[in-house]
Amino acid sequence: MIHSLTDTVKLNNGTDIPGLGLGVFQIPDADTSEVVKNAIVNGYRSIDTAAIYGNETGTGLGIKQGLEETGISRDELFVTSKVWNNHLSYDETIAAFHESLTRLSLDYLDLYLIHWPGNEAFEESWKALEDLYAEGKIKAIGVSNFQVHHLEKLFTFAKVVPAINQIELHPKLAQLELRAFCEEKGIHIQAWSPLMQGQLLTNKTILALAEAHKKSPAQIILRWAIQQDILLNVKSTHSDRMRSNADIFDFQLSQEEMEKLNALNENLRVGPDPDSFDFK
Repeated sequence: MIHSLTDTVKLNNGTDIPGLGLGVFQIPDADTSEVVKNAIVNGYRSIDTAAIYGNETGTGLGIKQGLEETGISRDELFVTSKVWNNHLSYDETIAAFHESLTRLSLDYLDLYLIHWPGNEAFEESWKALEDLYAEGKIKAIGVSNFQVHHLEKLFTFAKVVPAINQIELHPKLAQLELRAFCEEKGIHIQAWSPLMQGQLLTNKTILALAEAHKKSPAQIILRWAIQQDILLNVKSTHSDRMRSNADIFDFQLSQEEMEKLNALNENLRVGPDPDSFDFK
């Protein structure tokens, strides 16, 4: 379990990733540079974007500004992007990676993910990621939104075990079977939409725990994830919210409180279902 904003977790290939990062989903490209710069200034060392977000250029500019303002080096940051796997060929995936790298103005990525399983049309994309990884262009490779059967198919041809499976995960969608499978295979889980796009912030159970701990509902939810060794990407556009989201290391939820939050699970999604979402 991490104990500070800069604490890292070791992935299955030895790469270290910060346990809590900033996600930039749905932030306009023109605004992203300021958001990313502020995140780095506020101590965030993991930045998560994707080609489909349309803000890799702004993310790259924000990284450059954040490094300049803080004086830290590029290797102190962990930068993730994703290929929008709309049934891409091997060559298309290689090209998409280099386009992302150009937009980000970076020499390498720390993590590159296949964004969606896309009706299981990911074999060529994964082989491309493996080759980019072997060439040292990416420090770790992984997947996003893969369910157990997607991973089982991946294992029929993969030479490299994914380092991460980034999935929708929050108290209403605990994904217990998938998490157990990934743990068995040495794949770390990273949560997107850990606050259920804000829908959990008025939940009565969470509000009661927030009052008991003198914390915000968001801090309770994020602490619930941290105590289960779930890696996090949290979206925020304001510096005060960024600092608040990171202020989760000075308290602990009891086992009874964790069980109250676990009991909220309804297998309820706010994002698409990976088993039916496709975009060919």
